Amino acid sequence: MSENPIPDDVVGAFQIEGEAVRGRIARLGPAVDEILRAHAYPEAVANLLGEACALAALVGSSLKFQGRLIVQAQGSGPVRYVVADYDTSGGLRGYCRFDDAAVAEVSSGFARAGARTLLGDGIFIMTVDQGADMDRYQGVTAIEGETLALCAEQYFAQSEQTPTRVRLAVGQSDGPHGLQWRAGGMLIQNIASDEARGSTAEAWTRTQALFETLGEDELVDADLSSDRLLFRLFHEDGVRVFGGLPMRAFCRCSQDRITSMLGSFSAEERADMIEQDGQIRVTCEYCNKVYAVAPEALEVAGAR
Repeated sequence: MSENPIPDDVVGAFQIEGEAVRGRIARLGPAVDEILRAHAYPEAVANLLGEACALAALVGSSLKFQGRLIVQAQGSGPVRYVVADYDTSGGLRGYCRFDDAAVAEVSSGFARAGARTLLGDGIFIMTVDQGADMDRYQGVTAIEGETLALCAEQYFAQSEQTPTRVRLAVGQSDGPHGLQWRAGGMLIQNIASDEARGSTAEAWTRTQALFETLGEDELVDADLSSDRLLFRLFHEDGVRVFGGLPMRAFCRCSQDRITSMLGSFSAEERADMIEQDGQIRVTCEYCNKVYAVAPEALEVAGAR
């Protein structure tokens, strides 16, 4: 085990000792709380977005280059669109677009509505963005499972042919300023057999059996560190933890970006955007920050 426990807002890698099974664990506290509190999301929608953020952290942290990993799902259900955007500096942001009345209707039962209920018929997408000079890689699968974890497992089975198991959880716990959102996730993958390694099937079966005992409450327990959780699950075989990557809520919006975006509109279109006080206002759909731009600033910037 690692001598330095993995704290909150960190995603870390681990390896089952002597076995061809690797994994990653993400524990999000203040970062996911900031993302979810930016909008007045209903509980079911906040849960879906929190899961997407944890999944983006788990998968994105495996990238070996500077870039972004975008997890998104869209469908015909009460939630039209959910997206979580991770960049390799550790920045994380997310957003949901939904019909409030329709979400309330499907959330009226005893069980919390899951991904399939909220999104309906649609698609699950993972996009790897390596920057402006490289082509994007995108994998798409149908939304068939009731959870984003099942969607991710299906994605890895179809797009990468890598046996993968995923568990995601979102909850709330007492914080210094009242209830605080938390999210967690764990991913395990079977390393393919080869001549030197031999068959890995038995190790994979045993690790999956242990993984099945993982409770969602454990993933969001603020008093249970990642190291202790991994030891609880895999102490019989042993588990090696390889540090962790800090995560933070971070939105790429800025005054300059907003000004540049407005400059892409014609003078007539911008004239229709001017409010009574003479300003143009734009709200970032991710962080909900409102930007005010004076029309004359666009003219100075050389906007058409």
